[in-house]
Amino acid sequence: MHINSNLPKNILAWYDNNRRTLPWRVGKKSPKKLYYRLLSEFMLQQTQVKTVIPYFNKFTKKFKTLNSLSKVTEREILKLWEGLGYYRRARNLLASSKILVKKYKSELPTTLNEIKTLPGVGEYTANALLGLVHNKPTIAIDGNVKRVFARYLNKKEETINFEKFIISNKKKLFNTNRNSDFVEALMEFGALICKPKNPNCSICCLKKSCKYLKSSKKIKINKKKMIKNKDYDIFCYINKNQKIALTKKNKIGFLKNFNLPSIKETKNNLKNKNWKFLKNYQNSISNLKLNINLYYKFSDKIPPEYNWYSLKNNNEFIPSFTKRIFKQISVLF
Repeated sequence: MHINSNLPKNILAWYDNNRRTLPWRVGKKSPKKLYYRLLSEFMLQQTQVKTVIPYFNKFTKKFKTLNSLSKVTEREILKLWEGLGYYRRARNLLASSKILVKKYKSELPTTLNEIKTLPGVGEYTANALLGLVHNKPTIAIDGNVKRVFARYLNKKEETINFEKFIISNKKKLFNTNRNSDFVEALMEFGALICKPKNPNCSICCLKKSCKYLKSSKKIKINKKKMIKNKDYDIFCYINKNQKIALTKKNKIGFLKNFNLPSIKETKNNLKNKNWKFLKNYQNSISNLKLNINLYYKFSDKIPPEYNWYSLKNNNEFIPSFTKRIFKQISVLF
C-alpha cells in the first residue's frame, strides 16, 4: 500500500487556500500554541468543530493561559464545560494542565510516550499534539484521516494497518518541513473534501492518483451505528419546595459520578405502587439511544447518599442529561 510522493504537497497546497479560520489556529511561535492546542484537542474528542468553537472562546476568555487554567477547581471547569458532554474530558484536561505546569514548566514533552502519560491523552491526541506543537513527523489517525487513506487506496478501513502504512510510506509522507501543517491539513481535507457522504471528488487535489475515484468497485464507508433499545427507569424524589434529590451513586456506565436521580436499566415492568409514572421520553448520548421511563415520588425523606437540589438552580454544575430530567419533572409544579 503505497502513496504518490506528491500527496503531502498537494494536500498542503489545498490547505493553504482552503483552511477554515478557527480560533485555536495560532502562529507557530505564539506563546498560546500549547494551551490552545491542548484545549481544542480535548474539546474536539467526539465533538464537532461548530459545537466546540463557542466553548473554546468562552474558556480562553476566562482563562487566558495554561497556568491560569491549571489553578481552577474541578467545579469551576465542569460548570464552564456544561453542555459540551463527555465530562471526563474536562477533568482530564484540568489534570493534564496541572502536570504540564508543575512537572514540565508549561512545556509539552517531546516524546510520544511522555505525552501519553497525561490523563486522557491516547495515541491519537498524543500524535496530534506532537505534530501540532513540536512540528514532529507524525500523523494523528482519526476518523477523517482513516477515511482519506482508505479512499485513496480504495481499501476498507478495517483491512489497513495504519501504523505499518505510515512507516512504509514515511519518506513520502514526511518530505516537507511542514509537519504540523500536514497533521492538520489531512484532518481538514477529510472534513471538507473527503467527507463520509458525497465526497467532493470533482474538486479533489488527489483525484489523479486516487484509486477510489478511478475504480468501478468503490469501497463503502462504514456508517456510525446507533445502539438502540436501551431502556432505563429513572426514579425522582421531589418535594413541595420544587427540589429534586440527586446522587452520584449510579452504576450506569455513561453517567458515572454525576448528580442524578436513581437510574436503573429496565428489567421488568414496574409494580411498586409507591412510585408514580410521569412519562416516557427519548434521549441520545453519543451513539446510544435511550428510552426512558420517568417516575416520581413526593417525599421529605431521602436516602443518605442523596442531596436536595433546586429544579431552578443554575449555580451548580448539572449535566445536560440531568437538566433534561429537570425539564420533565418541572411540569408537576
